[in-house]
Amino acid sequence: MRHIPIKLGPLALLLAVISICMTTLGILSFATARADWSLAETYADTVRIRYGLEARGQQFLGMAGEAVQGSAGLGGLPDTETDEEGVVWKVFTEGEYGLRVGVAPEEDGSLRVVSWRMEKEWEPDEDMNLWDGF
Repeated sequence: MRHIPIKLGPLALLLAVISICMTTLGILSFATARADWSLAETYADTVRIRYGLEARGQQFLGMAGEAVQGSAGLGGLPDTETDEEGVVWKVFTEGEYGLRVGVAPEEDGSLRVVSWRMEKEWEPDEDMNLWDGF
């Protein structure tokens, strides 16, 4: 019986390259999943804050509707400002987000929403060193 030697050099090199590639892909997949999780948490916090502000705004509209139906009028609502046109403004804030609601009474005893604006405080990044074209 004749013994044929098996050359393991090219096979070992191929297995080493495959294991390095699989390790690299595994690390990249983990890093991508971690970044996606962080982005999803940030988005969930933003949605929670915005929906909370929307709910508070809806509660304010309910109170304003009851005030218009009653004899108190919109002037008796707490923490509101009235401008010269008779529009009653209320601002709700949470973190860096805010909801600005403006309502005005109609002559028929109903309520008209003048403004419903979601706002976020934002300041441009001044640290960027961009090429100005010269």
